Amino acid sequence: SRNTHTRPPKAGKCIVVVGLGNPGMEGTRHSIGMAVLGALAARLGVADRWRGDKHVSGEVIVSEVQHTHVVLLRPRLLMNINGVSVAKAAGKYSIKPEDILLVHDELDKPLGKIAVKHGGSARGHNGVRSCVDCLQTDVMPRLRVGIGRPAGKTSVERHVLGRFSSEEQKVLDSVLVQSVDVLLSQLSQQQDPQSPSSPAEGRRAAQKREERERSASPAEDAAAAQS
Repeated sequence: SRNTHTRPPKAGKCIVVVGLGNPGMEGTRHSIGMAVLGALAARLGVADRWRGDKHVSGEVIVSEVQHTHVVLLRPRLLMNINGVSVAKAAGKYSIKPEDILLVHDELDKPLGKIAVKHGGSARGHNGVRSCVDCLQTDVMPRLRVGIGRPAGKTSVERHVLGRFSSEEQKVLDSVLVQSVDVLLSQLSQQQDPQSPSSPAEGRRAAQKREERERSASPAEDAAAAQS
């Protein structure tokens, strides 16, 4: 049936990966989370399986990564109410907030830098704030994908809603590859039997991971060092 692609998996660990963005504005900096989800679906070989699911106000693919069920979700709501879609998906798939991975743009990092953040404040990101409000918790892990701050007199709003320049486009491909690498390693860690035995150890491990930042290319690093 047409619905099989959005049906909840029967048993086993399940993670929802959400690409935050604005529907109809897929190519913009603010919707880079959606682009990452598209790249993840392509890497998993399921890019042709996106299905609109009105029950979660979004597009969904149910797939699997190393025995972990993975629900890919691209909300079809505006960024500042994305959380409604995420909360509906959490309900439909019986997912705990700590198993919801948010992928979103990050002004405070240059394009080419990505970082995993384990919960905490929305730091002014409207989409993350909406998720925190709707799920009533801020424990959701995030993949923060740098888009940099606007240059000159460009407003933040114009910057985030604008499209990537041709220069940025060159870096973007490697950013998407790298973001997918990080997501896949996060998802396969879900099966790791060596997970920390105490919450304190878990926090220490999370801090270590938080500190590990990745850069899309050595050239980017050199440019960042000079700026």
